[in-house]
Amino acid sequence: MDLFHTLTELIDLRSFSNLWYWIALAVVWSSASHWVMGVPFDMVYRARKQGGQAALDLEAITRVNVNRMMYITEVSGHWVLGMTCFVLAMLGMLGFYYGVEFAQAVFLLAFPMAIVGLINWSSARRIHREGLAGETLARQLTITRLFIQLVGMVAIFVTALWGMYQNLQIGFLG
Repeated sequence: MDLFHTLTELIDLRSFSNLWYWIALAVVWSSASHWVMGVPFDMVYRARKQGGQAALDLEAITRVNVNRMMYITEVSGHWVLGMTCFVLAMLGMLGFYYGVEFAQAVFLLAFPMAIVGLINWSSARRIHREGLAGETLARQLTITRLFIQLVGMVAIFVTALWGMYQNLQIGFLG
């Protein structure tokens, strides 16, 4: 028996039965929920509770991230949208038409994260357009986080169902 065969029997290389995939899924959604538009959400709590300098810090970091997102949108928004759609379409075709399990796993991570990107961009556009500050800014960031968490719950549920289906179809021992 060669070393490669022994390692592939010892370590399952399929995506949905691999513990590392599920850890990565949890880390991705935990990070997406904590970092709303690049702003750590604990700053929102601190700004609401303490006010003063904490509120000014929240407004400053939000303004920096909003301006960055608006600049990227103006300069290369069409390219980013086009490449994102291309990659998602490629992953979807490879995964669900050709049956490549790794592409399915990446698609089930990437597609909901693209929706999160749109939610963040929409919120940044509103903050930029209306010049939100203070409590209204904190409320907007909280609403944005709520929508991201809703997308995350649906995405984790769908990914878990699809992963269980894949594992039952292939079998426990491959």
